[in-house]
Amino acid sequence: MRYTGKKVAVIGLGVNNTPLIRFLVEQGAEVSVLDRKNRDELREYLDQLAGLPVTYHLGPDYLEYLRGQEVVFLSPGVPKNLPALQEAAASGAVFSSELEVFFAENRQRSRAPVIGITGSCGKTTTTTMLGLMLEKEKPVRVGGNIGRPPLTFLPELTPETWVVLELSSFQLQDLGYSPQIAVLLNITPNHLDVHSSFDEYVQAKEEIIKNQSGDDLAIFNWDNPVTRRLAANAKGKVYFFSRRLQPETGAFVKNGDIILRLDGKNEEYICPAAEKRLPGEHNLENILAAALAARLAGVSPAAIASVIREFKGVEHRLEFLRELDGVVYYNDSKATTPEETIAGLRALSVPVVLIGGGYDKKLPFTELAKVAAERCRVVILIGATAGKIREALEEVEGEDRLLSEIHQAASLEEAVAIARSKAGPGEAVLLSPACASYDMFRNFEERGRRFKELVFGIQPRKK
Repeated sequence: MRYTGKKVAVIGLGVNNTPLIRFLVEQGAEVSVLDRKNRDELREYLDQLAGLPVTYHLGPDYLEYLRGQEVVFLSPGVPKNLPALQEAAASGAVFSSELEVFFAENRQRSRAPVIGITGSCGKTTTTTMLGLMLEKEKPVRVGGNIGRPPLTFLPELTPETWVVLELSSFQLQDLGYSPQIAVLLNITPNHLDVHSSFDEYVQAKEEIIKNQSGDDLAIFNWDNPVTRRLAANAKGKVYFFSRRLQPETGAFVKNGDIILRLDGKNEEYICPAAEKRLPGEHNLENILAAALAARLAGVSPAAIASVIREFKGVEHRLEFLRELDGVVYYNDSKATTPEETIAGLRALSVPVVLIGGGYDKKLPFTELAKVAAERCRVVILIGATAGKIREALEEVEGEDRLLSEIHQAASLEEAVAIARSKAGPGEAVLLSPACASYDMFRNFEERGRRFKELVFGIQPRKK
């Protein structure tokens, strides 16, 4: 689409939409930015766009200025069923996104091959790891839901540059484009506070393969029933990864070794699975997915193995902080779903003092409660879901129950103080909320950073 002379509205001013606004201005569009926040809250981004011919409509009535707009760019997570958006659509407005512009421009300009990674859990870890594998032998740019906004590195791309994008359900929904290599890590209930149903959430994830051609490649998790089912809808070549069996084409573990089989016949040895630095069996799935995608992109087995041996993880994902007075502290603030917290608990082999709770995404906590009751001696709950999680924990019965104490705290500071007083030698304190952060923090990064500050501020006990 050409934007010259068109009236364009960008809803939401933030990291990814700032380069989008610059691009639209360069294309000659009449750009209006609409955001619920005020100027003080958006000062950082307003300063970056200073001097550009952009009209701003900020504050609670921001959506009233959609009338007359020809193209509307939505930030990820803005629901399209808002009355003002439905009215704009009925008036003929075309909806788009920063990612749609990137895919379209990349196709016209450089035709750089794109690997897209989505899933309910493990996206950032897998995306980061895959980027490092490619970096060993090829030019690569990493972005999307992490790293740089894709439009910022668009001018740097060539047909030989690989692009690795982490893609959320919000970014994928109605995207209209698919990457040359699509990776579906897993699908479990998430973001049901925004998506109208689990089916809608699954449909959004499926967009990653919907627009592929027969020449494209799709990688699915065999061990996840939803992604295994979606593989039947793929138009291109299908590969699976599994830590439970050995797919005909894909990645798996055989006799303790990570093995790839791309042609259905010949096996390629990568390295022993035990040499991975990432903790937890769930991370073995992420490693298999990254290794498979990297090999399909032409990275050598030796380069793939070196990253598996070196990569220790990313910030806020089961991140080891310190050991003090015999207690180990972990920051898993990125665990914003029950499944991610379950994976974190299963990755630790010692009794846990768990700090959980936060913004309510309308997800069930029944399975988390069962696992937490078996692996946690103490659970400390914060945020909007504290009562909901407590009820689920109190309903758990059984001989394997380790849980003996449940506390509710008014703040993260209070929760850390309780954890410090309750945890003993040989135990772990784990921040793994199983919830988003928006009721108490701007994002999971801010929550994780605050937890780290509190943990590193703890003084050793006097002997």
